[in-house]
Amino acid sequence: MNPNGTKHPNGTGKLVLLGINHNTAPIEVRERLAIPTERLADATRTLLHQPGIREGLILSTCNRVELLTLQSCAEGESAPDLPRFLHEYFAVTPATLQPHLYEFQEREAVRHLFRVASSLDSMVVGEPQILGQVKESYTIAREVGAVQSNLEALLQRTFTVAKKIRTETQIGSSSVSIASVAVDLARKIFGSLQGKTVLLVGAGKMSELAARHLIQHGASSILVSNRTESRAEKLASEFLHATVTTGVIPFDKLYDQADRADIVITSTGAPQKLFNRTHGQQFLQRRRNRPMFFIDIAVPRDVDPSMNEVEGCFVYDIDDLQQVAAANLADRSREAEAAETIVSREVDKYQERLQSRAAVPAILALQQSAEAIREAELTRAAKRLADLTPTQREAVDALTRSLTAKLLHPQLTALRQRNEPDKND
Repeated sequence: MNPNGTKHPNGTGKLVLLGINHNTAPIEVRERLAIPTERLADATRTLLHQPGIREGLILSTCNRVELLTLQSCAEGESAPDLPRFLHEYFAVTPATLQPHLYEFQEREAVRHLFRVASSLDSMVVGEPQILGQVKESYTIAREVGAVQSNLEALLQRTFTVAKKIRTETQIGSSSVSIASVAVDLARKIFGSLQGKTVLLVGAGKMSELAARHLIQHGASSILVSNRTESRAEKLASEFLHATVTTGVIPFDKLYDQADRADIVITSTGAPQKLFNRTHGQQFLQRRRNRPMFFIDIAVPRDVDPSMNEVEGCFVYDIDDLQQVAAANLADRSREAEAAETIVSREVDKYQERLQSRAAVPAILALQQSAEAIREAELTRAAKRLADLTPTQREAVDALTRSLTAKLLHPQLTALRQRNEPDKND
């Protein structure tokens, strides 16, 4: 055991996970620790070269940065300073970072890793992207030699648990955020969002988030219209990407050009509704009846509900979206409970395998020693047994093996029990 009472299987070291995520740190802190994919290999090598780190992996997403490490636990050797690694590698002061850090060791590190990969620790529980991100980090860490036998076994088990939860629960079946609900509804209307154009009317944060979700699912063009044109230009520039084109529609040209968009997201806060049934009819006529989807996140509303009566116009306001999200969240919460049960069970199984594996060398050594003694005693008695028939010699051999096994049984049982996980952990 180490000084704090944690049992370590022979030769495996100490498992420690340190990180920050969306629950502990604001975006202003998280973005300072974000590691682009092209720099992840270098960061992982740097982590591996820290004193006392035997194996390691870095997970970096928009919502978390975590260091998963296997540390040496030799007597007299100081533990690796993971917070210091973060401070130095990212040039972030301890005072900025320290309040947001969390650390898990051994069993709780395993539990946290299982929950992360299964998207139980995600901002949107059940989202599928995180497992792919964990696998990508694993691949990079393995390529640079940072993942060896111990983390390899843990990560392979992690992927199995995540797949088991996806298979045995419906945790990923329903959207739970306004933005993701909007994406799901848009996909139902258009079938595919590839190449679709999105128009943002107003510059609200929630509409911006919905637009980013739409881009992730294939939308390729973003138009922005705002009463303050400089604000529209600034927001449009933030969406500009190699695969995304952007543009600004002057607010006084909104009705002339809105039909360029397949999806319109409104959040202006205007006292009067911006779009009504007549506008919808005009848009659909100019679009030759190709459908338009209006996501009205404004309060008061920007889009008159009567636009829904225009064939080809689909209008959802904030209450519609929240009702769908709330219903889906209730469904997913029940599935999350089932997933948490699976995680707890799998953590127990993993610990049992780990601890019983620690007893194997001692058990083998004891068995080999006993067998050597048995064979030596038979050799010493060989002359006295010389007159025995082959059948009698087999009986003596079987008898001595049986006696040896019975004598060893209490000691082997004690070894196995000593290496079992504490039931009170």
